[in-house]
Amino acid sequence: MVDRATPTEGPLAGPVAGSPPASRFTTSRWRDPRLAVGLAVVAACTVLGSRLLASADDMVGVWAARGPVVEGQRLSAADLVRRQVRFEEQRDADRYLAATDALPAGAVAGRDVGAGELLPRAAVDEAGGSLTEVPLALDSDAVPATLRVGSTVDVWVSSTGRPAGPRAPGARARLVLDDVAVLAAPQTGSSLGPTATRQVIVGVPASGVRRLPTDLAALGSGEVLLTVRR
Repeated sequence: MVDRATPTEGPLAGPVAGSPPASRFTTSRWRDPRLAVGLAVVAACTVLGSRLLASADDMVGVWAARGPVVEGQRLSAADLVRRQVRFEEQRDADRYLAATDALPAGAVAGRDVGAGELLPRAAVDEAGGSLTEVPLALDSDAVPATLRVGSTVDVWVSSTGRPAGPRAPGARARLVLDDVAVLAAPQTGSSLGPTATRQVIVGVPASGVRRLPTDLAALGSGEVLLTVRR
């Protein structure tokens, strides 16, 4: 008889061997496509930043007119504003007055310059004196609401003492200054009289200086009013 409690010899005899560890497919981090995309984005940002910095370095500061400037107007720092501009060539930048350059003493505009326009060196006259400044004291209702620095005006004198007088019976108006530029137009000031007064400064060209004494006498003989040319 065979003793069933006794294990038989054979391949199944002895302890059971453990299962082999499972093998998994692993990918190298350097071959991860997400890492490659991230590096590409970083490189692109670096290149873009470098180009922006290089572009900023190419920009130079030049002066521009803060408001309209007329020929013969005296220039000061208050009339100018700094602008950062990038020029293709240095010779283009040299045509304009650099913001690092101070205005010459007694500088005047050699020609009209529009508001926001870059100030060319050729438009700055160091000699000065091309226009003679003439101050006019006017009633506020004798000044058109559209009057601005740079406007071209005609200056009239009315014998009636009121701007609307030329249409009244017997009224006479005389044209004293023809086609002159407004160099300054401060805000309306106050006076002791019932009507507020305003000072406007116009520029008389060299061709009109010879008859200026006669014109000044005419300006003092009646009510002064302006008409704006379009």
